[in-house]
Amino acid sequence: MKKDLITIKELSVEEIEDIFSLATDVKKNKEKFNNSLEGKTLALIFQKPSNRTRVSFEVGIWELGGQAIYLGQDIKLGEREATKDVAMTLSRYVSAVVLRTFSHENILEFARYASIPVINGLSDFSHPCQALSDLFTIKEKFGKIKGLNLAYVGDGNNVCNSLLYASAKTGINLNIATPKKFEPQREVFDEAKRISLTASNAKISLTNKPEEAVKDADIIYTDVWASMGKEKEAKQRIKAFKNFQINRDLVSLAKKSHVIMHCLPAHRNQEITDEIIDGSNSIVFDQAENRLHVQKAILIKLLGEK
Repeated sequence: MKKDLITIKELSVEEIEDIFSLATDVKKNKEKFNNSLEGKTLALIFQKPSNRTRVSFEVGIWELGGQAIYLGQDIKLGEREATKDVAMTLSRYVSAVVLRTFSHENILEFARYASIPVINGLSDFSHPCQALSDLFTIKEKFGKIKGLNLAYVGDGNNVCNSLLYASAKTGINLNIATPKKFEPQREVFDEAKRISLTASNAKISLTNKPEEAVKDADIIYTDVWASMGKEKEAKQRIKAFKNFQINRDLVSLAKKSHVIMHCLPAHRNQEITDEIIDGSNSIVFDQAENRLHVQKAILIKLLGEK
């Protein structure tokens, strides 16, 4: 039976641990996996611009011995042709699809009709490859995940949703700070708390005061205030988020050993200052690099294992 990666919610704790273990091996022993996916073809359907997601998947499949076909927006999914027809057609041509789209419903529909693995490369609801790479990076830096304190300061967006599910599964304590009216979806927040009770006992909290979230944090994480598709709200959001900037004063409340994370692209000196993103505590570009290694592990898990 084919396996997809749509959200972290569907992954078991064991599957997440297996991805991390394999990503460690892939990163340390690149040549060992050179021909792991020989003959496999990965199609990339992107309705949104991309730097890290596109490059890391294209390089990743190539380094594993396969090839990528970048379809971008050429297909005009759901416009020129019905999504279900594209899914069923591409299932006859390629080995897997990465779909990066504005609407999460597009991914759900595509996966429903595809007979090949479908990977969520970003939707308005979820960004699972990002969150898995984030947690992998944290484990790499601290030697563990469970019991650490992660402060997420910013918009309750797709990345926040994915971190909620990831934290609930892995046991990292997640303290979210957003302005009022920009909280993550209540059903996702409540569901993550329920999952954590049986999976990890992670502590998950929500506040409108960034100082509360950052206090004694091991990791401080932020994202842009206006994600792709929300550009028309930029002025309103800048006003609402003005006290949520990751700057010297805010990070002084965290542990001295804290690290700084950002999924990129960053709007420098808006949600995070140059001083912090370029500072000695920043692991932002290690985080970006690990997209490659974790996604290679995901591809091997979906395409290389029987």
